[in-house]
Amino acid sequence: MNFFVFYYMIYLILNNEEKGYIMKRKIPKITNSEKQILEVLWDEEKPLTSSEIVGVSDDRTWKASSVHLLLNSLLNKDLVEVAGFKKTTKNYARTFQPTMTREEYSINQLRQEQRNTSRTLSRLFNALLKDEEDDDLLKELADMVDSRRSQIRKDG
Repeated sequence: MNFFVFYYMIYLILNNEEKGYIMKRKIPKITNSEKQILEVLWDEEKPLTSSEIVGVSDDRTWKASSVHLLLNSLLNKDLVEVAGFKKTTKNYARTFQPTMTREEYSINQLRQEQRNTSRTLSRLFNALLKDEEDDDLLKELADMVDSRRSQIRKDG
């Protein structure tokens, strides 16, 4: 995980947790193949048809003929949704998009796997900050933490 993904995760925790956006639902277990489909959708940052997913999935471990089964499974697990339809030659194909960002998924996974989330997040934050030398970024993170503390005091 690069630092900017982590930075966004901290932003989500500090700014959205009190609104209930984070950890409202349990993330079901997914297969490696399902995770690869999600990764493609996150990387492309736009809704894709099943054919487009197959087309951009060069390093896939799943068979192209399995894409419909995998997408249906992700739909049932509420990890992807139908975003619309796209005309393809003579027919229309459904387009799919993830129901959460990669960062939201990662935070939920981390929280489900750890019992003492506060300590885990603190250790993760410490490990990533240990080698950070960008003073502006560190100040921005500190400001976010201070802002969150103020909001907690105001609401509490």
